[in-house]
Amino acid sequence: MSPLLSGAVAVTLGLYAVAMLLALVRVLRGPRAQDRVLALDFMFIVVLLVMMVLAIRYDSRMYFEGALLIALFGFVGSFAMAKFLLRGEVIE
Repeated sequence: MSPLLSGAVAVTLGLYAVAMLLALVRVLRGPRAQDRVLALDFMFIVVLLVMMVLAIRYDSRMYFEGALLIALFGFVGSFAMAKFLLRGEVIE
């Protein structure tokens, strides 16, 4: 891996860590439940992006499969929480 790409990966992971910290603050201090769910969904997206950067860094396909699973679970979890907040029940 070239030094430029290695530096870019390091900077990207650092910025993703800052984004995760800010989202964690919103999850803990969010004024409403909707804000917390949105921050949690954002955290799923950032974790997905971290997995993609790590896949590029280590040149491994396993990270791509893990990112796909995280995307699936994040979508299903966000959908269930949104439905629960709107109607008060998940399963009808």
